[in-house]
Amino acid sequence: MADTHDTDTRRRTRAGNCTHPFLDLDGDKLREECGVFGAINAERAAAATALGLHALQHRGQEAVGITSFDGRDFISRRGLGHVAENFAEADAIAELPGTMAAGHVRYSTTGGAGLRNVQPLYAELASGGFAIAHNGNISNARTLRQDLVQKGSIFQSTSDTEVIIHLVATSRYPTVADRLIDALRLVEGAYALIVMTPEGMIACRDPLGVRPLVMGRMGPEKGGAILFASESVAFDVVGAELIREVEPGEMVRVSLTGEIESLHPFNTPPPRPCIFEHVYFSRPDSYFAGHSVYEARKAIGAELAKENPCDVDLVVPVPDSGVPAAIGFAQESGLPFELGIIRSHYVGRTFIQPSDSARHAGVKRKHNANRGLVAGKRIVLIDDSIVRGTTSLKIVAMMREAGASEVHFRVASPPTAHSCYYGVDTPERSKLLAARMELEPMREFIKADSLAFISIDGLYRAVGKEGRDPACPQFCDACFTGDYPTRLTDLAQQERRDGELPFADHAGKDNRAA
Repeated sequence: MADTHDTDTRRRTRAGNCTHPFLDLDGDKLREECGVFGAINAERAAAATALGLHALQHRGQEAVGITSFDGRDFISRRGLGHVAENFAEADAIAELPGTMAAGHVRYSTTGGAGLRNVQPLYAELASGGFAIAHNGNISNARTLRQDLVQKGSIFQSTSDTEVIIHLVATSRYPTVADRLIDALRLVEGAYALIVMTPEGMIACRDPLGVRPLVMGRMGPEKGGAILFASESVAFDVVGAELIREVEPGEMVRVSLTGEIESLHPFNTPPPRPCIFEHVYFSRPDSYFAGHSVYEARKAIGAELAKENPCDVDLVVPVPDSGVPAAIGFAQESGLPFELGIIRSHYVGRTFIQPSDSARHAGVKRKHNANRGLVAGKRIVLIDDSIVRGTTSLKIVAMMREAGASEVHFRVASPPTAHSCYYGVDTPERSKLLAARMELEPMREFIKADSLAFISIDGLYRAVGKEGRDPACPQFCDACFTGDYPTRLTDLAQQERRDGELPFADHAGKDNRAA
């Protein structure tokens, strides 16, 4: 069982003391972009988890939580802010004893911040303690939640992850694993889960494999710790080796005595991992879908140069995420690569800042023109994506103010014209520049001398495919194409309530687990 507490009593679930400027309990929403890490049969599981989460900090910077199991109790510590703000002190780790632990770093979309949604979430079920960390988004969570509430369920958070807990709790199957399988058969969308029970750890990935999850080992092959994480780079930090990806639709069970069991309980359609992991989200030193993310981004830049060459003096990346693509662009073009923009590393990504005012102020704090380099030069800026366009507009203006004679813009992804409903932070469609404008108006909006994007087929070629198969796409690319691989039940119902016809591509395909 779990012994929980607030800071003024002796309970064993603690909330960190740091405050956060984007806290908005009244505006919570369900969508998240997150990172998960789990360790079982590790000597200091919580310490390994904290280190792993630090390597995944780019996936979520608003909140962090770790739950451990000491053989009798589940103990949780959660806080707003970064991993280092909550788990740098030895005392914080000492509060989380045991050989099994799971953790979560979280970024919520606008209005979704709040300590009550910080994971792992924990519940006492009839079968015992149940802790869950989730990366992804359940696209029918609202519908499931309404049905559960009508049947008597009482929710403590606004997170879609809690829906899974209630589905497990109300399932009539005898074992926790069977109850989890039963629950996930009702779920639409994307998920990478790490679950802890008194018997051990369960890691599970959605049938399409939209969200990433990898498996590693620390220590000897027999008797060593088994780890799970959103990205392989988390294993590098803790001194573990990557074993393999958790397969789409796979459930891996690891007992406290070291037994490992792989189950495939769901019907698994052709996998559709998120292609945006290659473009932006994963750290460049990670491996995703069998490829080095760094090499994939260089290849994307090279393909971009083939499709959209530019007669300029310098190739300048928009740091940091545009750097590998700019290297590939420069190498393919035979042009000099230069750091014409210097980035402050003490400011978080503007792409994942929840409020517009914070995002816009962050651009000025984050980037500065290297005036002596770009003055009088024709430059091409390479960025990973254009979302709202406001950051691109400010960067182009900054380079002109620094004296660049021409400022061209090349983008290492196709136009982002559709919202993501699978756990990536993209704004509502009406705020996406590519949803509102064609190419030339977009160029005029950001005030560049020219603007071009890599094609969807070029992106696929860069990550090792011959091109996109329109009949059966090899990745989830809905943010570019509007081809959603699952039904979007909640969205369709909301649009009907609002008196709108759903977008044709919102219906999606029914690839749920059967």
